[in-house]
Amino acid sequence: MSKRKVKETHMPVGECISQVQMILRERFCHQRLPEKPVGMESQHKHLLELLRRTAVHGESNSVLIVGPRGSGKTMLLNCVLRELLEVKDVNKNVLPVHLNGLLQTDDRIALKEITRQLNLENVVGDKVFGSFAENLAFLLEALKKGDRSSSRPVLFILDEFDLFAHHKNQTLLYNLLDVSQSAQAPVAVIGLTCRLDVLELLEKRVKSRFSHRQIHLLSSLSFIQYLDNVRSQLSLPQDFPDTNFYDEWNDDQSVVDVLQRHYNSSKDFRSLHLLLMLALSRVSASKPAIKPTDLLEASRVCMVDSKANILHGLSILELCLIIAMKHLNDIYEGEPFNFQMVHNEFKKFLQRKSHSIHNFDKPVVIKAFEHLQQLELIKSMDSSTAKIQKEYQLMKLLLDHSQIMEALQKYPQCPTDVKQWAIVPVLET
Repeated sequence: MSKRKVKETHMPVGECISQVQMILRERFCHQRLPEKPVGMESQHKHLLELLRRTAVHGESNSVLIVGPRGSGKTMLLNCVLRELLEVKDVNKNVLPVHLNGLLQTDDRIALKEITRQLNLENVVGDKVFGSFAENLAFLLEALKKGDRSSSRPVLFILDEFDLFAHHKNQTLLYNLLDVSQSAQAPVAVIGLTCRLDVLELLEKRVKSRFSHRQIHLLSSLSFIQYLDNVRSQLSLPQDFPDTNFYDEWNDDQSVVDVLQRHYNSSKDFRSLHLLLMLALSRVSASKPAIKPTDLLEASRVCMVDSKANILHGLSILELCLIIAMKHLNDIYEGEPFNFQMVHNEFKKFLQRKSHSIHNFDKPVVIKAFEHLQQLELIKSMDSSTAKIQKEYQLMKLLLDHSQIMEALQKYPQCPTDVKQWAIVPVLET
């Protein structure tokens, strides 16, 4: 470690902890773009070249960035845009338009958003257009400053690209890709999606206008690289005021031994930042460093099973119904069941094994069953339920054996006979 050229100062531990938490929280929550995206140099080069051709030379393009959530799709694109917009002429001319499939849920909303981001509300005014294509053509025409070579390039960035494929007739995608393929205006369409089969969602006419360029981001981060990233995320900056605290904090690397499990389950930086944030929250004046136990506890919180947690809040009756469904799953090898089958299984338990659960009326049991459906612990298998009595609608349990058994162990004051029934079903006599 290189020597720091700063004047040695000493601060109270509490003040040091406050400074550390402020620095690291800002780092984890307000994620700054790296100088260069780590482990995706070729993808960065490819995307930068594509967008430079649009921004500088007026060449239209379309591309899809595909990868799982948290793999760095948005970060890669933002790094490329930052580098692109540092060029003086590009910064003045290029117009990025950001759309999100979760926000722009139909083409009318998307068109309004495009108009707003291009600052063309006054130009459009009260004009009425016959079609989406006419409206889009008018917007692009309004951006021209003469011939095509001097038109302002537009970068259409479509986050959650696959959701735009569900719009009626895929009009937005068709028109954007049609413009990008033709010589109407310099346009780049960049889609971000986590669906590998996204091209299968596109209609034939839309697919034929797409360039079929895809940039895949699949994490190839080794455990050594992952540890280096953890170190860099947890290290204090060199200008930290207290030199002794700085050295002790940055040299304490014993925590790396407990990160292998988290690395095996998720390599993305978003979940890493959540893990480190939870561990950081346990640091205090009496415990001024992150210890392996802090990371273990943070990892346990990160990987908590939300459905198993819901089981802890169920009534005893609802828990008994879940156990009855578990046994039906075992007996019929995962085939769907209905309320009547679950009720019969529950009645067998009441009649032969239970000493602590009293007999509930059927309407009460139905109400408990419906509550489990509302909690999405079970789901209906019938697409149309209009003609089927609710007692006979086919259902599927959305919990596995281990989740149920773990929840039973943690359930407060769970009756012993219920626990025994979960392990050994009531057999027919």
